[in-house]
Amino acid sequence: MVSGVTKRNADTSLAVRAAWLHYAGGITQAEVAKRLKVSNATASRLIASAHESGAVKVSVVGDVADCLALAERLRLAYGLSACEVVPDLGEEGLPLRALGRAGATFLERTIENADGLTLGLGHGRTLAAAIDAMSGVDGSGLEFVSLLGGVTRNYAANPHDVMFRLAQKTGVASYCLPVPFFANTAADRDVLLAQRGVRQIFDKALGADIMVAGVGTAVSDTQLRLSGMLEAHEIEEVRAAGGVGEFLGHFFDGNGMPVRTSLDGRTVSPGLDDLSGRRVIAIAGGAEKVAPLSAVLRSGYISELIVDEATALSLVTMKRPIKITEKEAV
Repeated sequence: MVSGVTKRNADTSLAVRAAWLHYAGGITQAEVAKRLKVSNATASRLIASAHESGAVKVSVVGDVADCLALAERLRLAYGLSACEVVPDLGEEGLPLRALGRAGATFLERTIENADGLTLGLGHGRTLAAAIDAMSGVDGSGLEFVSLLGGVTRNYAANPHDVMFRLAQKTGVASYCLPVPFFANTAADRDVLLAQRGVRQIFDKALGADIMVAGVGTAVSDTQLRLSGMLEAHEIEEVRAAGGVGEFLGHFFDGNGMPVRTSLDGRTVSPGLDDLSGRRVIAIAGGAEKVAPLSAVLRSGYISELIVDEATALSLVTMKRPIKITEKEAV
């Protein structure tokens, strides 16, 4: 027997989900009805109910109960301080619309509450989608800095677009690292970072109060390869070493252990020691990101996660390998 309280909670959750699909997802009421397996009249009533309850203002506010439950399971499983799971919009490929809106909400909230903070950002399609989805917001309380070098061999891919778009949305200067993501050698990295202007920006990145980035893959056609940041033989070396997921240029195996390759010492981004004990947020999702995201989460360097519902379900149901420490592996 279902209690009255449980029934009301379920109805509220369904109403918020319907509102999210209709307003944030941009689909029609008829499509909402089909997605939720209810009649058109019921879908209309649910959306109207979300309006009346105050769940819908300029954007959808409120949480879907099953997403909250998923978020808590992920938080506990991976030792996160916070986790947000956003409703599935049925997107093919990367869920850029769902994650973009959730990422935009997080950034807007962070910017509005900032006071003298430095926000460090990675680059990539998911962060670009989040910034595109942002409303204009006053960012005078903080500064933005790129966490990664962004010069690429492929001029069609410009990672600095993320910082440029953010500056446009907030009216605040955003600092870019005008050097490659991966230097040719460790010695070259030292030379690049010794340049006065570069060093000042990199120090800002190392001191960022909040770090936000996406998660990459180690497949042969990974975005790092397509953008020209890495060459085919470098990705193959990562794969041969067991690399599965990438975060800020650091690759991890399925157990969350860093993989050792010739890229060590060449990456222009904060080191793993710089991530320890910090507020580090990953925004990622999609079927191709499940294994990489699991690997990165198991590393223990991520403190908060924003992920879509389908990916969250895959993460909580997949079998977790036993984590082997470096000491045990010797």
